[in-house]
Amino acid sequence: MASPLATKRLQRELKALYKNPLSNPKIVAMPNEKNILEWHYVLEGPSDDPKSPYAGGIYHGKLIFPKEYPYKPPGVIMLTPNGRFKPNRRLCLSMSDFHPESWNPMWSISTILMGLYSFMLDNKPTTGSIETTTAAKRTFAADSLGYNVKNDKMFCSLFPEYVELWEERETERKEQLAALGVDVTKEDDNNNAANAVASANGEMFMNGGRDVLAYGAGLVAVLSILFATLRFFY
Repeated sequence: MASPLATKRLQRELKALYKNPLSNPKIVAMPNEKNILEWHYVLEGPSDDPKSPYAGGIYHGKLIFPKEYPYKPPGVIMLTPNGRFKPNRRLCLSMSDFHPESWNPMWSISTILMGLYSFMLDNKPTTGSIETTTAAKRTFAADSLGYNVKNDKMFCSLFPEYVELWEERETERKEQLAALGVDVTKEDDNNNAANAVASANGEMFMNGGRDVLAYGAGLVAVLSILFATLRFFY
């Protein structure tokens, strides 16, 4: 249970975030309606750096505040798979509960989340971090919004604007697939979708790829017979 001081401080910080939202980078944070000591945040990947492996990513996590806040630091956790941190693991940061000795009571939720964002873009290892390829991080970024909506009820409850964004993107995706002739009522038929997208990009259909392999094998067999015949005569 939160102390009166912690409750008052966190309520004040919520008002401050409403008044001055973090827009660059975009970060939003909301408390759990049933527990003001549990805050959830959404951190968006860089919007001004398309080369970043986190570009387009929408990462959900939480801050677990002690009842002694602001005199003790919170635990910092990221829930969305991201390729930088282990999901659902407390992270060792200078402003997390791993380092109470370096905590400054003047730091706020905004300070903590901006520090987390900066550390995420860095490659420095820490407790709770992992090493993955740039390609893996890009894949996690592309899948992040859908993952949050499909797997996290708290995310959907606290951040309905992101659910609406996902629904808009899903509608656009299905319209594009329908325009390519894909039966969008059969979402489990991944081969049809993959083939249609590949065709739209001017690439070979997956089934066509197997036909080419079969054709190549037959061609090799014919050439082998031809060379054997030539050697017999010469």
